[in-house]
Amino acid sequence: MIRILHSVSNMDRGGIETMLMNFYRNIDRNEVQFDFLANKPQPGDYDEEIRELGGRVFISPGFMSYKKYVEYMTDLFKQNPEYKIIHTHNGSLMLYALKSAKKNDIPIRIAHAHATSVPVGLKNEVKKLIRPMIKYVATDYWGCSEAAGKFYFSEKRWNENHQLIHNAINVSDFVFSEKKRNEIRKEYGFGDKFVIGHVGRLAPQKNQKKLLEVFLEVHRRNPNTHLVIIGTGELESKLKEYSKELGIDNSVTFTGVLSNVNEWYSAFDVFAMTSLYEGLPVVAIEAQASDLPCILCNTITPEVKITDNVKFAGLNDSPEHWAKIILDFKPEARVSRADELQKAGYDIKAEAQRMQNLYLDLYNDWKEKQV
Repeated sequence: MIRILHSVSNMDRGGIETMLMNFYRNIDRNEVQFDFLANKPQPGDYDEEIRELGGRVFISPGFMSYKKYVEYMTDLFKQNPEYKIIHTHNGSLMLYALKSAKKNDIPIRIAHAHATSVPVGLKNEVKKLIRPMIKYVATDYWGCSEAAGKFYFSEKRWNENHQLIHNAINVSDFVFSEKKRNEIRKEYGFGDKFVIGHVGRLAPQKNQKKLLEVFLEVHRRNPNTHLVIIGTGELESKLKEYSKELGIDNSVTFTGVLSNVNEWYSAFDVFAMTSLYEGLPVVAIEAQASDLPCILCNTITPEVKITDNVKFAGLNDSPEHWAKIILDFKPEARVSRADELQKAGYDIKAEAQRMQNLYLDLYNDWKEKQV
């Protein structure tokens, strides 16, 4: 058995973390085991499950001090000499883990691109500066989409050496259920309302402020509508306050973190994302698996469109434009889209097997060179 050290933010129910757990649950853990290096001190929602599956969770000092970070990583690798592969998921800041791993002679250093932009703002200027350095300390370049890979590693590096890793899901978990739809809508009092759903971290990248403005226009045109936002994050209180300012708070439900998100897709009538940037959002794949009409911002790579139930709107398009697209979607009987997602490479069982084989091939190639 080989152990893979994944560098993450922390193992909460975010998109990257959920994607990793999908793979973790479906690999053969007698062959490949996952451990996680969390770079935030807060416990993660998935920590307990990780330990139950045989994994470990380490807590780094964070990215504020590069010196302390490298010292910690040096000690970690000395105490755990079995690590030959590190797999990083920290955006531009994965440079920290990759450089530390190179300094400590970890032979296989995977950089995984999950986005197509770096956030704006003064504190993110450093991220823009260090992003181009990643390609010089990684040995392997993986990405959730072509666009994300080329953004992080350059088109030349990506074309020379890359693996496209689909943000795969257990498709059967997301197949539309009339029973779950009726149960959730009854519990929350949605009745016959037209329900717009959104799943995402409440953070600047996801741009839910725009979503609320879009819903204001939707609700103006059709008062028998409701918006559901699933997730939590740093902007939660501000977004709730903004919904009050707009006068739509009685028609907006913030659910917080849920463990049955897969069932909620059945309760929605439309799924919407207004993100400033993305890699390839797994929630959009989940929504399509439920045959849910999706209105996505055109900042999201077109690679996300697996079914014919996806339409795009511009980041700078008016709320009126977005509202028209949303309300023009005509409800139809929802069917299984499993075959389409499986053919496109988004079935977790097949993709987890492929990832497992990639790890084993990298490890065995390295081992052969040691003889």
